[in-house]
Amino acid sequence: MDVALYLKAAVLGIVEGLTEFLPISSTGHLIIAGQLLGFTGEKAKVFEIFIQSGAMLAVIWEYRARFAGLLVGLRRDPAARRFAINLAVAFIPAALLGLAFAGLIKEHLFYAVPVAAAFIAGGFVILWVERYPRQVRVEKVDEMTWADALKVGLAQCVALIPGASRSGATIIGGMLFGLSRRAATEFSFFLAVPTLIAAGAYDLYKHRALLEAADLGVFTVGFVVSFVAAFLCVRWLLRYIAGHDFSLFAWYRIAFGAVVLLTAYTGLVSWSA
Repeated sequence: MDVALYLKAAVLGIVEGLTEFLPISSTGHLIIAGQLLGFTGEKAKVFEIFIQSGAMLAVIWEYRARFAGLLVGLRRDPAARRFAINLAVAFIPAALLGLAFAGLIKEHLFYAVPVAAAFIAGGFVILWVERYPRQVRVEKVDEMTWADALKVGLAQCVALIPGASRSGATIIGGMLFGLSRRAATEFSFFLAVPTLIAAGAYDLYKHRALLEAADLGVFTVGFVVSFVAAFLCVRWLLRYIAGHDFSLFAWYRIAFGAVVLLTAYTGLVSWSA
């Protein structure tokens, strides 16, 4: 057993779990962490997408009563049907664009420098939205219409750019479109479920020829660690947003991205192209 490889898988699982639901881009962090750890290549990209499913499972567990009620009430409860429709409507735009452009995005943008640029740009967007005068129309997720869901789904398309952040795009986009901070955050959690399931399943199927039985242990470690870290992070974030805005994450993005660009420019770190 390659202990070093399992340790890398655990570290990347922690990175994924702690960053998936914060507006700081889990994919961007995984790309940068993977390059620092020497965990790169096509199989590494499949691993990074697969362990997002561990983070997604943490949301299902945290909101297990909500999801169980949704499944039970789909046939009889109009509110459950409306919620399911909203998730489907929000999921479709990014799914279609992802299928169309996933190959090009992986080929040209899954590198540290473009990720760092997206980090910085996203940070300034968050600062702008936090200072933009907004009128909250939707206090709770259950008050959302299909049009609200579609707007959030279109915002999620921005997250196809590594470093932009899926949670950042959906939360900040939702707030810009009139959702309360909590409603935008919770809908971002819920939308992660179909999005990450679809992304993980599609990528595993597409690259199944790359995988072998020996990879099972490494993938399992990353998945489990990601689940635990994400579960803790989701609970912390819900408490955090009760009394704080997202400016802290914006400044973190800007600082982190600037450090990566500086190390690339000076040659201090030999990032990939």
